[in-house]
Amino acid sequence: MRKKVIVRCALISSALMASITAGFLTSNLVYAEPPTKPNSSSSNKPGGSSSSFDTKSYKGAVTFSETASEADGSYTSTTAGENAVLVSGGTVNLSNPTIVKSGDDNSGDNADFYGTNAAALSYDSSKIKINGGTITTNGAHANAVFAYGDSTIDIADTAIKTSANNSGGIMVTGGGTLTATNLNISTSGNSSAAIRSDRGGGTMTVKGGNYEVSGTGSPVIYSTANVTVSNATLISTASEGAVIEGKNSVTLDNDDITVTNTKLNGNSETYKAFFIYQSMSGDADEGTGNFTMTNSKVTNNKGEIFFVTNTSAIITLENNTYVNNDTDGAFLKATSGKWGTSGKNGGNVTLYAKNDGIFGDFVIDDVSTLTANLTEKAYLMGTINRAKTAKEINLVMDKTSIVVLTGDSYISSLTNEDAENSNIYANGHKLYVGGTEATINQDTPPEYTRDSESETEAEVEVKEDKTWLYWLLGAAGVAFVIALIIVFIILSKNKKNKRAFEEQQALAQVEHNNMKRPWEQEQPLQKPGANYKKNA
Repeated sequence: MRKKVIVRCALISSALMASITAGFLTSNLVYAEPPTKPNSSSSNKPGGSSSSFDTKSYKGAVTFSETASEADGSYTSTTAGENAVLVSGGTVNLSNPTIVKSGDDNSGDNADFYGTNAAALSYDSSKIKINGGTITTNGAHANAVFAYGDSTIDIADTAIKTSANNSGGIMVTGGGTLTATNLNISTSGNSSAAIRSDRGGGTMTVKGGNYEVSGTGSPVIYSTANVTVSNATLISTASEGAVIEGKNSVTLDNDDITVTNTKLNGNSETYKAFFIYQSMSGDADEGTGNFTMTNSKVTNNKGEIFFVTNTSAIITLENNTYVNNDTDGAFLKATSGKWGTSGKNGGNVTLYAKNDGIFGDFVIDDVSTLTANLTEKAYLMGTINRAKTAKEINLVMDKTSIVVLTGDSYISSLTNEDAENSNIYANGHKLYVGGTEATINQDTPPEYTRDSESETEAEVEVKEDKTWLYWLLGAAGVAFVIALIIVFIILSKNKKNKRAFEEQQALAQVEHNNMKRPWEQEQPLQKPGANYKKNA
């Protein structure tokens, strides 16, 4: 059922706002930008719960409370704090919609945590299915598509554009679930990630499409949730490619990622493609951030590939290609920053690289640690802790993996399946393990070549996708051969029958020619009068 409603604007209770505290600050504690947000009780959802919000305060230009389907509809809201489409119950199918949202909502938290100013919002176990169409927003804190709480959004083949600050493309909070397929998202405002989450997190699955951001503090992906992106093109022209805050995750597979991080936001001091940290804002539970990337291409134009600070991180890499056009940029940097407690706010990284070609340095400071695991023909060319500053670095290698030094390197421990260290090439430099120079290979190092026997999942998927074609072509080939054989047999049989017929005709002609009419037959010669008897 569709109904248009008009709801009078209501002020957020001053008592509620007064109950929100900024937290306790010590002299050596540094917080993120923007300022600390309201605290919330912890839950098993990423970032804790956001249960203090009263969903009765939602209002929409068009609302759905039960299952409905509409095609080619137009939905517009110009009022701050109002959704163009609001779904509270059932499953609502919108085919080829035009959704337009404007109006600045400067309440901030209500819009960012609960989606009160989003173009399309689902909540309270409802579900929205959007297929095709366009969604446009031009208002502060006006996210395009927002799944809050136990709600679900499925959206496919839709063009999304946001142009004001704090306005993401697709977003979840409070445990929402969103699946996106082949979207074309463009955001230009500050703090406006194309794929965005906030307090309470949720699950986001993105398949295919193009996602481009150009604002300051607007990475393509900002995760306080569990975010998976595959077969997509990700472009950032000012900020990071992906950011993980706290105990959350980003998984990338078969993506093409281009990052040009030219503008620093808030407390950021480094340019980077991928950023894993804990902001201390309360938006994400503290814990290990997980970054996984396979079969992808990364082009980085400024700064580091990875930067980790004030948290622990697990980085898993397999079969990727990296191009870092910044010759001064490290591959991995784990150091303290402006977040957390000074002296305890480093990055603690566990790296797994499998059949991955890594070019660049590992830079680790005195409050940070690294355990690097190189397996299945992984290749590392660079320095490890050249400045001798790391708190601890452990290097673990199988015998198929290779390290080529580009400067003297210092690690705490080495575990190598190759007891002779013949897979570690000095390249004119030295490796120190626990302060002692290690014996390593002095020969000319091999160049990196990707394992030709290793297929990316994308290549396998392409082959699987074309299997039907191969079967069809094979069947057509077999059918063609069988047809040729049948034609040959028929032609051969016809030729044989024709020859037999011709032989029979010829024989019949011969027999015909040999036959004489009775009057044409020769009679035996008789003497004259032989047939007359003498008279007795």
